[in-house]
Amino acid sequence: MAAEQDPEARAAARPLLTDLYQATMALGYWRAGRARDAAEFELFFRRCPFGGAFALAAGLRDCVRFLRAFRLRDADVQFLASVLPPDTDPAFFEHLRALDCSEVTVRALPEGSLAFPGVPLLQVSGPLLVVQLLETPLLCLVSYASLVATNAARLRLIAGPEKRLLEMGLRRAQGPDGGLTASTYSYLGGFDSSSNVLAGQLRGVPVAGTLAHSFVTSFSGSEVPPDPVSPSSKPCCLQATGPKPALALARGVPPRQVTPVLSQEAGTGCITFALKLGCPWLLPGLILHSWPPFFTDSVPQMLAPAAGEGPGVDLAAKAQVWLEQVCAHLGLGVQEPHPGERAAFVAYALAFPRAFQGLLDTYSVWRSGLPNFLAVALALGELGYRAVGVRLDSGDLLQQAQEIRKVFRAAAAQFQVPWLESVLIVVSNNIDEEALARLAQEGSEVNVIGIGTSVVTCPQQPSLGGVYKLVAVGGQPRMKLTEDPEKQTLPGSKAAFRLLGSDGSPLMDMLQLAEEPVPQAGQELRVWPPGAQEPCTVRPAQVEPLLRLCLQQGQLCEPLPSLAESRALAQLSLSRLSPEHRRLRSPAQYQVGGRPTLSFCPVRPRPHPAHRSCPLLPAGGAVREAAGPGEQSVCGAVPLRLGAGLTGNNTNHSLFPTACPVLFVSFVHPAHGLRLPGCGWAGVGNLSSR
Repeated sequence: MAAEQDPEARAAARPLLTDLYQATMALGYWRAGRARDAAEFELFFRRCPFGGAFALAAGLRDCVRFLRAFRLRDADVQFLASVLPPDTDPAFFEHLRALDCSEVTVRALPEGSLAFPGVPLLQVSGPLLVVQLLETPLLCLVSYASLVATNAARLRLIAGPEKRLLEMGLRRAQGPDGGLTASTYSYLGGFDSSSNVLAGQLRGVPVAGTLAHSFVTSFSGSEVPPDPVSPSSKPCCLQATGPKPALALARGVPPRQVTPVLSQEAGTGCITFALKLGCPWLLPGLILHSWPPFFTDSVPQMLAPAAGEGPGVDLAAKAQVWLEQVCAHLGLGVQEPHPGERAAFVAYALAFPRAFQGLLDTYSVWRSGLPNFLAVALALGELGYRAVGVRLDSGDLLQQAQEIRKVFRAAAAQFQVPWLESVLIVVSNNIDEEALARLAQEGSEVNVIGIGTSVVTCPQQPSLGGVYKLVAVGGQPRMKLTEDPEKQTLPGSKAAFRLLGSDGSPLMDMLQLAEEPVPQAGQELRVWPPGAQEPCTVRPAQVEPLLRLCLQQGQLCEPLPSLAESRALAQLSLSRLSPEHRRLRSPAQYQVGGRPTLSFCPVRPRPHPAHRSCPLLPAGGAVREAAGPGEQSVCGAVPLRLGAGLTGNNTNHSLFPTACPVLFVSFVHPAHGLRLPGCGWAGVGNLSSR
């Protein structure tokens, strides 16, 4: 398969961004002649992150990029040869060189969809060796993206729809890749913008940012920076001189001995080159005279009116005039506001007269930052511009925002500038869920909230816990039993559906075997919900298939939605989720049920003789045979004994904690020493064998 011509394709992940055991298993498959066996894996998670009841599916776009570009290069194969046994058959490495994803098919939850435990985010099918190699990179691409998107969604739910959220955690992220992923998927999860410029360039994330404290502290107030492109208003020429002239391009420049050159006009040739270097008097072997001097010592910081008519105005001087009125209004001495901070604000306002923001807490919010901001903002306002906001980065952010808003309202009335009342107040400073809830409370005057560490590092839960499990080989189901019931898997290729109420709200998700008929709206469905002793009956008003065909035999089936479209889907999906499930603290657990063909309880292996006090099944647990086609087992022809809600069994210890079907499948690996009554051995290697 030809790799997609996408500059991000190999940037998303490279084939060797994987665990070594994927390569060792690949060799084992190849040696066993099973490299091309048809196989299917499912990628899912077992518990909702952050103690919540939902997650957002994310990372699909990166997965598609990766799969369409997947190809082991010569350098990749050579490295694998260096870490695998030296006597490995060279033909294996030739096989690796020919690998791509042209036979891989992927079904997936659309990016931005609600996701719940046990429901596949991805179903990946294709040649066994290839789809095994995909495990680690796909988990890497999906797990963190989904975790960050879910974290961002939680923060959006806390903030509410009115507050603007800015992701600004790049400097706190776990490396460049983590930073780009966090910026991308925090936007999908509900943030409005990011400080990450690369996320804007590569992913289309809206970017935002203003200035830091270093910009403010770099100014002392005594400097008057010249405008580097403003020449003298008088005619100016540059002329070559004799072998020992004195350079007069700028006052105070020491004389130099140079070689004569031809005359040039100002602003062309050598002088342009000199300006680019920033050192016009240090051109080697060249000296020029300028009459009058091309540069002036101090050029007033002129700003033309917003309407574009009339002469430029010295903004610094106008701000100084306004400062006297502002200080009188606030009851401050005119010498109290820091002159360097004011000079920084003037410089920033000259660069961004239509987007001026002030960072208020470099020295003192009340005695310096606020009066300096008001002076510059009012000077801009007199020229027809409007300042857009202020930022606070320390102290009691909520209380300061309340007081600043009062000052803005009073100043707006005092100076008759109504727009000043609505200047945005932006806050930042290690904001987590608890701090965000306080800032977002009713009556808060905060408009924009910048969050860094708490969104990109996901401190409450740093990993989603995604898994990638084999469910079928050669059309036959495969199941993992293990000693840990939570890690047991549902065998077989499956379909997933979301059952919706008449208002479009999700009632539950339902899994069934892929070959079963698709459930219909209005149909009465028997579904085993979590912890139930008997199946419940559900009659959904709508049935939504969850897994969409994304790649078929390596080919993209339909254009992927844009990041903005996935973001809109996420917000729509969350809005339809019931408040009980959307609640962030102690939410009601969303149900993931199964049709009778998939319902089961974890198999508990026979205890070691030293632990015979631990029974396999509780005493008195009655079992029954599958009654008919509606209750045939996931193992096809094998009449597995199924027990419904055995007395005393802890049904919460199932594959999906708090969200699982609960029929009891009592087949066991022969190594555990338990024989199925009347059925022969049910082996893990092939559940359809007897």
